[in-house]
Amino acid sequence: MHPQSPLIVSTLQKSYAGKRVVDGLNLELVRGECFGLLGPNGAGKTTTLRCCLGLTTPDSGAITLVGLPVPAQAREARASIGVVPQFDNLDPDFTAAENLLVYGRYFGLSDADIRPKIPELLEFAGLAGKENANIRTLSGGMKRRLTLARALVNDPDLLVLDEPTTGLDPQARHLIWERLKRLLSQGKTILLTTHVMDEADRLCQRLARVDAGRMMTICPPRELIREHIEAQVVEVYGEDAPTWALNQAPAFAQRVEVSGETAFCYVSDATALLQHLADKPQLRTLHRPANLEDVFLKLTGRDLRD
Repeated sequence: MHPQSPLIVSTLQKSYAGKRVVDGLNLELVRGECFGLLGPNGAGKTTTLRCCLGLTTPDSGAITLVGLPVPAQAREARASIGVVPQFDNLDPDFTAAENLLVYGRYFGLSDADIRPKIPELLEFAGLAGKENANIRTLSGGMKRRLTLARALVNDPDLLVLDEPTTGLDPQARHLIWERLKRLLSQGKTILLTTHVMDEADRLCQRLARVDAGRMMTICPPRELIREHIEAQVVEVYGEDAPTWALNQAPAFAQRVEVSGETAFCYVSDATALLQHLADKPQLRTLHRPANLEDVFLKLTGRDLRD
């Protein structure tokens, strides 16, 4: 284990009501990387983060956060990191600037230290000129960006982000991605959980797939795709798609999945399949390279998980 790692987790275990939520999980971050935790609802991602931050006490295992043992010195460790929780918890009675000011005090920073940072933090979040805006007047995207700015008030080396862009429109999501890339270029380390596969692909140098509290794989995004999925996908739409998928698609695709009126055909080479579909005008098609969402759905299934 590298002594300079911002976070080291060894054989972490946590149960609730006799159910194992985190089951022997191990991970180690490398400085300057974005490390992503992927997994379906209930996989143990948020519980893992809460244990790492000292907000939940694990049943067993060892956690070292910015060189300090957790939970024994969790408070001291949290003073050196920034956290964007799954749900915004900004104070609605304060302005944008006041939220940053009050939050900075939790880290022992004086108002004289914090006030000069506020314009730069708001500019970083795309909120320049919003110093005096009441939180209730901000859009969901603005609140999310302000929460990100708030996490930077103590200039942390490590950022822990729990689904930072879920539910945001594409413009807000892309702006946050651009800001996170800027932080990585400055040498910050990011631990990220996300359900947005495009986000994981764009930002993460390494991904860990978590399911049932266990670490299943750790590797770069492209390697995860190569390991688990065919190279190309042809999506076939239309009322006739399910019947076509059942009777004809297996002759052209290595694997076929049907969801509603869409058939997902996974192939190494789509040439023969596309030629076949060219003679079927009643079916619409989309040909694309395989991506992380395909991997996620293959490994976790298309059925909803609560």
